[in-house]
Amino acid sequence: MQFISAEYLFTGKAAPIKNGVICIDNNGFVLEVLNPAVDEINWEKVKKYEGIICPGFVNTHCHLELSYLKGKISQDTKLHGFIQEIISLREQFSEQERLEAIQLAEQEMITNGIVAVGDISNGNTTFNLKQQNNLYYHTFIEVFGSDPAIAKSAFNHAELLYNSYFDKTKASITPHATYSVSNKLTELIKSHCIKNNSLVSIHNQETESENQFFKEGKGKLFEFLNIAEKTNQAFKPTQQNALPSFLAKYSGLNKVLLVHNTFTEKDDIAWANQFSEHIYWAFCPNANQYIEGRQPNYHLFLNEKCTIGTDSLASNWSLSILDELKTISNNSPSIELEKLIKWATINGAEFLGIDKQYGSIEKGKKPGINLIEQLNGDSIKLTQESTVSVLF
Repeated sequence: MQFISAEYLFTGKAAPIKNGVICIDNNGFVLEVLNPAVDEINWEKVKKYEGIICPGFVNTHCHLELSYLKGKISQDTKLHGFIQEIISLREQFSEQERLEAIQLAEQEMITNGIVAVGDISNGNTTFNLKQQNNLYYHTFIEVFGSDPAIAKSAFNHAELLYNSYFDKTKASITPHATYSVSNKLTELIKSHCIKNNSLVSIHNQETESENQFFKEGKGKLFEFLNIAEKTNQAFKPTQQNALPSFLAKYSGLNKVLLVHNTFTEKDDIAWANQFSEHIYWAFCPNANQYIEGRQPNYHLFLNEKCTIGTDSLASNWSLSILDELKTISNNSPSIELEKLIKWATINGAEFLGIDKQYGSIEKGKKPGINLIEQLNGDSIKLTQESTVSVLF
C-alpha cells in the first residue's frame, strides 16, 4: 500500500483536488482518495510529485495495424490523397515488418500512459497481440464498399474476422465512413450491430469534400470513389451534410462514436443529439493536422460526450494522448485542462463500457495512474514541454 500525491489530482470526474492524495495497493487498485481540505493526512507517509496526477488514458480511435506506415505517408495530402498513398504502399511490407511495427506501437502507447484502445481492424494482424491483454482493446472490424455489387462479399469477409476474434464481447463490425458504404452494405452491417448490441465507430466529416459528396453528388471523394458509375448514375444528393445523410440509416444502434468531425457544424451536432442519446465524438487532432492541416471547431462540442484518439502512425508522429491534448490546448487555449482530462479518460471509458475499472480515480478501480509534469503552474495548462509517465 502506498500514498501518492501531486500539486493537483484530476480524478477524471470531479473538480481537481489541490494536493489530493491517493491510497493505492501494489496491484494498482485505488483504496481511497483523500482531499486535504477535509481529510486528515499523515504527510510523512505520502510520496509527493510535481505536476498533476490523472487516470490512465483511453485512446478511442487507433489503427494499430497501420503502424508499419510510420513516416511513409506524405503530409497535407487531404483525405483522398492519403487513401491513395496507403493503397500504393501497403503491399511493399512483409508480414514480419508489420508485426514488429505493431509491437513497437503498442509499447509506445503503454509508455505514454494509455490503458485502453478502440482499435480499427481490416485484417487479423493485431489479434494475437491483443490476446495478450497488455492493454484493453475493443476491436472495430471495419467494412467498406461503395459498390453495391460487392456488399455481400465485403460483409462476409468482416463476419469471418469477427467470428475468429478471441472475445466477441470486445469486437464489433462497423462501417468505415459516411461515404464508403453502399446502402446494401449498410443494411447488412446494421442488422449485425443491432443483433449483437454492438458499439459502432464511424469516420465522420474528416474532409470538406465529404459534405459536398452528399449535398451535391460531386467533389474529390465522389470522383475518387467513382460513385456515379458504381451506382449506375442512381446516386441522389441529399442536400444535407454527410452526418445526417448517413447516420439516419442506422437507427436503433447502441452507442455510436463519430470520429474526426473536422468539418462538423452546429446543426450536425443538434441533429445527432436528436437522433440518439448515445452519440460520442472522437477527436484525433494530430491526424487532422497531418492529413487536412485543419482542426475541428472544438468549442461547438463543449457540452458533448467527447473522447480522444491517436489515429494511426500512418497519419501521426506518435501514439500519445498527451500530444493530442497539447494540440487541442494550443488550438483552443480557453478549454480547461479538467475538461480535456475528462475527454481523455472517463468519456472514452464510458463509450467502451469499461468505466467500472477505467477512466476515473475512484475507490475500487484500477484505472492506471499517470503523472503529467512541466505544466504552466499558474494556469494549470499544458505546455509543449509537458510529459507523461506511468506511476501505476
